[in-house]
Amino acid sequence: MPILKPMALLALVLAVGSETSLAFEKVDYEIHLDTVTSGYEGGMCWVHPRAGILPRETPTVILTTQELFVGGSDFYLGLHTFRTENLGKSWEGPIPEPGLARAIHPSGTEAVAADFTPQWHAHSGKLLGTGHTINYEGLKILRNCPIHPVYAVYNEDNERWDPWKILDLPEIPMFYRTGAGCCQRVDLPDGDILLPVYHKGEGEDFSATTVLRCGFDGENLSYEEHGNTLRQDTIRGFAEPSLTEFKGRYYLTIRHNERGYVATSRDGLHFSEPLPWFFDTGVELGSYNTQQHWISTDDGLFLVYTRRGADNDHVFRHRAPLFIAQVDPDTLCVLRETERVLVPERGARLGNFGITDVKDNETWVTVAEWMQPVGIEKYGSDNTIYVAKIRWTP
Repeated sequence: MPILKPMALLALVLAVGSETSLAFEKVDYEIHLDTVTSGYEGGMCWVHPRAGILPRETPTVILTTQELFVGGSDFYLGLHTFRTENLGKSWEGPIPEPGLARAIHPSGTEAVAADFTPQWHAHSGKLLGTGHTINYEGLKILRNCPIHPVYAVYNEDNERWDPWKILDLPEIPMFYRTGAGCCQRVDLPDGDILLPVYHKGEGEDFSATTVLRCGFDGENLSYEEHGNTLRQDTIRGFAEPSLTEFKGRYYLTIRHNERGYVATSRDGLHFSEPLPWFFDTGVELGSYNTQQHWISTDDGLFLVYTRRGADNDHVFRHRAPLFIAQVDPDTLCVLRETERVLVPERGARLGNFGITDVKDNETWVTVAEWMQPVGIEKYGSDNTIYVAKIRWTP
């Protein structure tokens, strides 16, 4: 992909957006910030909290999270759950999940299911979580061995997750290291799943992204096909894509070390050339080397993200505070005047978070204060797991 100057990129974004018109209005909402748990004694901290629902008159919310050893790099233990049956007024947990514990990988190494994202699958009536393997030798990550997408199903009878399984992919070079971690998926009306992944072949320097179409029968997730490959072969390449659908069009946001990117599609598989994220003012968004996620309502399309330029130079990779802003679905620009803080900054990063539609008029954003590097607690952080409840105005 050629490197374009910011104003040239903005002109390209506006030109692409002008091909079709999706009328939009600014959407009103309220933000209520709650806490699942807090407290930090050093050594280990909770990370990657993401929630799924069991639809009921009052939805039951199942939040997964896992412990991180702060003395290492991405050294995770098995997943735990927190559970609430009263929309977060009280929580049960953390509850260890034997089915989501470390296990022996087919390569013979120890592996953990990581970067896990649960989401209700309406067609099967099951809570399905997706993520990927991370392999270890002692305290060290094995960065050159295969990575696989994984999935697990929540068993409502025993209120535990079934053991995680590997999603089998075609034995082709591009899928040697394939991750579905931190990725938002789209479930189609017929039950098929559009699952964005990032991948690279053995010995390759840069990862790329594509979207898998998968079948799910309530127990097993199966590969059916994949779309085009999106690339940015600089630094580490593309990673952690997240997908949403809004008014018949699909939107993909993608992590890159230098900046976040966005692409669109009509079928959810074949996407346009990714373009950097911009504010509608012509300034780059400033989100880099971390994930962004979507919120899609009947009335509006939103991006949740972190960025530079928020009096946050002391925060690792500027990953706090956590922002929300409305996106113009036509120009693919973030509307600067709609930006609001979802979760405030207290020194710790907030870059690994999840989005959950809990009710028709309520969306939750879940995130934890990640207690690395050592010493950030001096700014006030204490490994709080936050729930930012967004209540949409009728």
